[in-house]
Amino acid sequence: MSRPAVFVDRDGTLIEERGYLERLTDLSLFPWTGDAVRLLNRAGFAVVVITNQSGVARGLFDEQFVLDVHEEIDRRIDPALVDGYYYCPHLPDARDVRYRTPCDCRKPRPGLIQRACGEMALDASRSFMVGDRWLDVECGRAAGVRPLLVRTGHGALEEASIARGAVPPKPGGGGSSVQADAILNNLMEAVGWILRNS
Repeated sequence: MSRPAVFVDRDGTLIEERGYLERLTDLSLFPWTGDAVRLLNRAGFAVVVITNQSGVARGLFDEQFVLDVHEEIDRRIDPALVDGYYYCPHLPDARDVRYRTPCDCRKPRPGLIQRACGEMALDASRSFMVGDRWLDVECGRAAGVRPLLVRTGHGALEEASIARGAVPPKPGGGGSSVQADAILNNLMEAVGWILRNS
C-alpha cells in the first residue's frame, strides 16, 4: 500500500540558507529540524528531500559533495530519518555540458516528486510539499501534492513580495497564480499544520 509523504525543500527549509553551500563546515540545521522530521516519521509519513543543486552545473561542487551533505544531515538528525533525497544538478546554461540538458526535475517542474512517488510507492494525493520559495509551491501543485510555504530561508521575502503587490508565479506562465495551502513560520509549524490537516 502506498504511503503519504512530506516532500521538503533542503536549503532554507530543512537547513539554514547559505547561498551555495560549498563546505560541510557551513552546514547548519535549524534547531527544530530533527524533531520535525521525527514527528513525521512517527505519524507514518515518508520524508523526502527535493532540492535544486545547480551549484553542480555551475562547477562550484560535484555530485559527491551533494551526497556528502545529505549523509551529514542524516548523521546530525539521527534517530530521525529522511527516507530519500532527490536533487536536480541541471541548468540550461551550465558551464559543464553534461548538465546543460532539458530536464523535468528542476523545480518548479514536478519531475523529482513524480520520480520519488514512482520509486518509493508514495501516494501524491495524500502528500505535502514544504518549501521557502514560490517555486516549491508551484512544484507541489504541479505534482498533485498540497504545498506549504515557510518563512525561513527566502520565505519571508517571498511572502513580502505579495504584500508589495507582486503575485506568485503562474504555472507554465499562464493560468491563475499559485497558492500555498498555508504559510507558516518554519518547518516545525508546517509539520503541526500537516498533522492537523491530513
